[in-house]
Amino acid sequence: MFRKGEDKMRKTPLISALWCALLALASPAAAQSPEDFYRGKSITLLVGGSVGVSYDFVGRAVAAHMGKYIPGNPSFIVENMPGATGLIMTNHLYNRSKRDGTVIGMPNTNVIFEPTLKLLSREGGSIQFDLEKFYWLGTPVQEPQILMVSRAAPAITLEHMKTTKLVFGSSGVGADNYTLPQVVNRVWGAKNEIVLGYKSPTDIFLALERGEVQGVSAALSTLLVNRGEWIRDNKVALIMQFGARRARELPDLPTALELAPNPQAKEMLQFIAAKFALARPFALPPETPPERAAALREAYEATLKDPAFLADAKRIGIDVTPIDGPTMTSMIHAIQTTPAAAIERLRAIINP
Repeated sequence: MFRKGEDKMRKTPLISALWCALLALASPAAAQSPEDFYRGKSITLLVGGSVGVSYDFVGRAVAAHMGKYIPGNPSFIVENMPGATGLIMTNHLYNRSKRDGTVIGMPNTNVIFEPTLKLLSREGGSIQFDLEKFYWLGTPVQEPQILMVSRAAPAITLEHMKTTKLVFGSSGVGADNYTLPQVVNRVWGAKNEIVLGYKSPTDIFLALERGEVQGVSAALSTLLVNRGEWIRDNKVALIMQFGARRARELPDLPTALELAPNPQAKEMLQFIAAKFALARPFALPPETPPERAAALREAYEATLKDPAFLADAKRIGIDVTPIDGPTMTSMIHAIQTTPAAAIERLRAIINP
């Protein structure tokens, strides 16, 4: 028989070994490399829009190629989660989705501005997320908006628009094709009249061709795909572009920021420019393990340079003009800290 002390000494190494084994079992993922973790798994990409819209096209193009750049080569599943202009998906991504690196989200651009502008829900009551706690991968696409008028219009320069009334077509209050002509009125003193009720940009294009309206604001990609000949054949006068920088297709057309008449206007225009720069954002939920988040960001950036992805993007009309994750993170912080006075000026324009 063992004495009591000897029995205790024999049990101590066994107990220590058992504790080590239990700890290893309790956190196996923590010891896994990204390659070990992702091997044999699938990643879900949540798209905050319906099937067949631009958001969906961009998301599916990235998902089709990104897996080969992630260690372990996981497959991708694209899940559309439309509703409330992206708020439903963004709330889900922040509060309910897995935080282990197997879920990526594509919030709607408007969602990024909701915590400050509070336009999609009653005074921000539906916001259940903190934008600065997401891990941003970046955006593959910027979507500048172009303000233009027909060459047949009585005013075809910004200076002339200050004294001559032009009629712009719009789909409704709050739409970009309403907000931007209004911004030109407030900031530069233009005399634009805005006619509401058009169902789509194509309907407004037809109205301009028929002479019902004289001006329109439209996304550059929509303009190039649907009415590229307007620019090629000089049928419209381009007034300005709204975006963080000049689009490479229109290097001679100044941005609204460049034309800002004073510092107060520039604050508001910087906010607007960010909206069109961060056109198709990709994000991970909070608390995604850092090593997996880094692996996903690297894979995402590699995808945007992949020849097969670029060929697909060209085929479906995507102009790849990326903003990387760290830059996007800084831009979102700037949006969140925009002076309240600039936000209120913009809200007054959007909600007259």
